[in-house]
Amino acid sequence: MLSRGDDFVFAQNIAQVVAFLKLDEQAGPVLSPAQLVERMEKFIDTALRIVPQMPDDRLATLTPNRPRSYARLAHHMFRIGEAFVEVAGGTFFANALPGEVRDPAEMASTAALADYGGRVKAKVVAWWAETPDKGAQAVVQTYYGPQKLHEVLERATWHIAQHTRQWVMLLGLHGVAADRPLGEADFADLPMPKQVWDG
Repeated sequence: MLSRGDDFVFAQNIAQVVAFLKLDEQAGPVLSPAQLVERMEKFIDTALRIVPQMPDDRLATLTPNRPRSYARLAHHMFRIGEAFVEVAGGTFFANALPGEVRDPAEMASTAALADYGGRVKAKVVAWWAETPDKGAQAVVQTYYGPQKLHEVLERATWHIAQHTRQWVMLLGLHGVAADRPLGEADFADLPMPKQVWDG
């Protein structure tokens, strides 16, 4: 959150931050909704490929700088896409929504995680095929205020990508080379964090 006197803005939307700081910068998604959906599907496919590379006996290990197990991180990578589809369907975007685990069995093994991820991808594909709003101009309700769906789609897309970067790093810590990890070209025109991990 950014504040100035009694005014504040949640630092979740880059365009709102730019406007709040009165910066002379262009903000908002660069990629079209169609391009973002294509990237999201690619990022989910990457997660589906690299999550099963982690040995199951490592899934309870905690990630660096944050008390979250590897299993929860992998689940979260997929849950982001599922939560986006729910928000597109009218669900309020609460802060905790992308972190929800409704069935712990989905985290029991990397095979279970990949099975869950495959179902999430199918939901994303079905949503895009069925939505009449190809411009993603619908306004949805979020914990940081009303947002165009296009902006929420961009957020969800780069969010998944960032966690795949982190998973590649975790695999490396255990001596596993990630299968076809994402490269800089895959992240082009997305507001990606510079660091793979904070701290």
